[in-house]
Amino acid sequence: MVESRIDLLTYKTMNRIGIVVDEVAGLLEEVVQENKIEIVKAKLDWPDLEQQPGENTFQKMRELDKKGIVSFGKTSQPSPKNFLDAYKKQFERFEEIICITITSKLSGTHNSAIQAVKFLPEEQQDKVFVVDSLSAAGGQTLLVMKALDLIKENKGIKEIGQELIDCVPQIRAFLVLKDLKWIEKSGRISSLVAKIARRMSEVGIRPLLSFKRGLLKPVGIKMGAKDVPTALFAQFKKENKTGDGQRIRVVIDHGDDPAGAQRLMDMIEKDFETAEIVFVGLLNNLVGTITGPDTLVLSWLKD
Repeated sequence: MVESRIDLLTYKTMNRIGIVVDEVAGLLEEVVQENKIEIVKAKLDWPDLEQQPGENTFQKMRELDKKGIVSFGKTSQPSPKNFLDAYKKQFERFEEIICITITSKLSGTHNSAIQAVKFLPEEQQDKVFVVDSLSAAGGQTLLVMKALDLIKENKGIKEIGQELIDCVPQIRAFLVLKDLKWIEKSGRISSLVAKIARRMSEVGIRPLLSFKRGLLKPVGIKMGAKDVPTALFAQFKKENKTGDGQRIRVVIDHGDDPAGAQRLMDMIEKDFETAEIVFVGLLNNLVGTITGPDTLVLSWLKD
């Protein structure tokens, strides 16, 4: 599995502006280390899950399902103190900070990031710019990549922050869930809706989810989509034209389905020469425990 096509040298930051981001973004570790990005973590409380074998959360969720254990974990958003600690650490290395958070419509993480600024010394408060991604996972990753580009261009923090805000509506992020049982358990959809969706998927009709103004909502269905990668590629092909020469940055997140992610990547690269797959990796727990194993998320941004 190819994890990244990023030229790390392209993203070396200058010692002026640092980045803080919550862990939902799921950045490649090399990018985090190379650019001294500070990651603010959330907590997952799920005792039943912790007792299961598996290399990651999704494998453990499958074990729970096999054993018929009915339970659901609770995630705790980062506190203002978590962000305050991250800001303080970054101010030891940088003069100013860009903070990019998961959508404020699904988590209080963005509010924690905002509140933390108020506890900084007054002379530092104007040196932190917090951006609400109105997205998650790949959407945040794409904003971080954009921020690194703008930092390299030596732009000021307010200019960078505003460009990122302007960029938010241009980010496209779509999800297809292999099974809606987990999002049903979380209470985010009704049992009736989940039952209808399962019947649809049995005949090749896949419900498509996307972020709309920061909220994750059904946005349509894909007919004749025999599997999840095909459904997502159909949406990508619908919204993008081949041969127009415009670079498209692409992020693929998955719920322990590397084969599905690889197939999706292969389909995109075959038909779109200007598509740059900048990251392929596991979904973070904050999103993954809701969407479940084998979920695929496709996010992209045109330059």
